Amino acid sequence: MIEVLSSVCQSKKTMEVLEAIEADRLRCQFLHVLHCRRSAQVPLTVEPGRPVLEPMYQETPRPPDGEEMQSCPKENHCDFKELLKEENLCLITEEGEQGRVPVLVLSMKESNPQKRPAIVFLHRTNTCKEWLRPLLEAYASRGYIAVAIDSRYHGERASSPTAYQDALVSAWKTGDTMPFIYDTVWDLIKVADYLTERDDIDPSRIGITGESLGGMHAWFAAVADTRYSVVVPIIGVQGFRWAIANGKWQARVNSIKTIFIEAQKELNKSEIDEEVVEKVWDKIAPGLASQFDAPYTIPIIAPRPLLILTGEKDARCPLQGLRVPQLRAVQAYENAGCPDKFKMIAERGIWHRMTPSMVKETSDWFDRYLR
Repeated sequence: MIEVLSSVCQSKKTMEVLEAIEADRLRCQFLHVLHCRRSAQVPLTVEPGRPVLEPMYQETPRPPDGEEMQSCPKENHCDFKELLKEENLCLITEEGEQGRVPVLVLSMKESNPQKRPAIVFLHRTNTCKEWLRPLLEAYASRGYIAVAIDSRYHGERASSPTAYQDALVSAWKTGDTMPFIYDTVWDLIKVADYLTERDDIDPSRIGITGESLGGMHAWFAAVADTRYSVVVPIIGVQGFRWAIANGKWQARVNSIKTIFIEAQKELNKSEIDEEVVEKVWDKIAPGLASQFDAPYTIPIIAPRPLLILTGEKDARCPLQGLRVPQLRAVQAYENAGCPDKFKMIAERGIWHRMTPSMVKETSDWFDRYLR
């Protein structure tokens, strides 16, 4: 019996080692792709910024403040406005205008400074970091250091209301940038560099979350950088290869359709089809629909706590396309001895939107693993 148990333990340990090696290999491959189209590197520096009085929104009319933003649990402080500390700054991560990362940090002033948990929040397409302010204030009120950035070609990094779509088309034509997901993930590695050096942040307690495009940013930032210790992508995880193989790519394509129309013309196609979709992904985000897709990258986030929130009827992130990633993640967390650190919730009847219940689940997850 002792020999059998010893053999089982040894097999389990061997499996854990092999999985760790595979995770490191895949992470290195992904980091190589992130590096391959970078502007010239510069030392990470921090410059002061200013509050944004008129944020740039790339959709008309401006999206209304949603109930989900206001629903986040918040601790009551009678003098909240006086106690709230706001920092506006800019991280310089590489040469060029897009190498300037605007950052908004909200926290509570404290008479006894101590290292606190931090959470990075990522906005959805066509909005900006200021859009997230209700969430930042709610988390700050509860003792977190709440951080938000403008993703590439959004907010302070947008020169026009079509900046993001223009950048996507340019990436298709030239192949010299990766504005869809990858370039912002590079920024988030630099954000982690900055946050881990702050005197008021516990470097072992940095979470990351985001909605839609921001959810994809959170997902891939956690893949690239293990310093993001608790991860909650909201309506942002999908199986890109599954969508192509099963004819369920239309909703995602329609969210950034301009680039696919341009590709269709250049490929002399009568309509956007699976071939067009695959060629676009391969050009602007290499590996997105192959080795870096959800079935392979979601499991390597283990053993860090991971909560995936999605909508049962979300056509951009089809639930059927998440079955394999979910099963592989369950196995990875079981193999790591922490099955309770992975959870996926598909909210019934919900399409592609963040709901108050998702906001509450996210808040509870961070409180459980960061506080």
